[in-house]
Amino acid sequence: MNALAILLFAAATLRITVPYALAAMGSSLSERGGVVCLALEGIMLHGALAYVLGAWYLHDPWLGLLCAVLAGVATAALHALVTVTFRADQITSGIGLNLLAAGLTRFVLVTVFHSSSNSPRVVGLPDLPIGALVHVPALGPLLATPLVPLTLLLVPFASWLLFRTPFGLRLRATGELPAASAAVGLSVAKLRYGGVLLCGAFAGLAGAWLASEQHSFTDGMTGGRGYIAIAAMIVGKWHPAGAAAACLLFGATEAAQIALQGSGFPSPLLQALPYAVTMLALAGFIGRATPPKSLGTPFDPENA
Repeated sequence: MNALAILLFAAATLRITVPYALAAMGSSLSERGGVVCLALEGIMLHGALAYVLGAWYLHDPWLGLLCAVLAGVATAALHALVTVTFRADQITSGIGLNLLAAGLTRFVLVTVFHSSSNSPRVVGLPDLPIGALVHVPALGPLLATPLVPLTLLLVPFASWLLFRTPFGLRLRATGELPAASAAVGLSVAKLRYGGVLLCGAFAGLAGAWLASEQHSFTDGMTGGRGYIAIAAMIVGKWHPAGAAAACLLFGATEAAQIALQGSGFPSPLLQALPYAVTMLALAGFIGRATPPKSLGTPFDPENA
């Protein structure tokens, strides 16, 4: 394999990693506060459909991107309402939201676009002028895609927010010992809402990436990426940068899957490759990854 082929593969890996990394970083922010966000699939689906609806009706991909973020935050707010305010089981809420999104997005497709499978073609996000300044094959078009450099900036931002700010310190304390946070006057509910809503914004961006790249919405287009992002977050030990780095593994796997198509490799095995890597990664890291102590445990201030 020559240097250009390696460079092209690396560029494809980074490009494919973007939605995984965005969702995984968002999940790390939610779970550091003590709320399991199994609803990434649903949030990404809502974000993708909102992008298409925004770009279709408003004729502006940037407004479509804003719609995707707002849809992600709204879906996450519903998850926070059910789990934080009403203290329902977080796993059940996440699965329920994923099922809701699968049905609701199909209903909107039929109602708005009269199709149960896909929307009409919409405009994707425009390239940034930075691409013309990079005269390396594959890197110019890669960096010109807005959500790639944005994701690269969000990795240090999310890490800084979680580990270098008072909000991040309080959020992490809430995920470990919420009773102690409440005892010093912190609002556990507000902090957990903040983490979940940030997760929604990140996952909404991930959904927008999928729709912008495909220039349309396809029923079930997330294809399990939300679950893989959760696995990457666990492998990355609930650290935004670690989660994003782990997503490179899954991005490389999917890039290899695409590269091997037509090579005679059995198609069913190719399709199963990302999920097999997910299981192997979890088997290798799950015993060494320690989650926040109060993850998944509802907080009742009256019994604290």
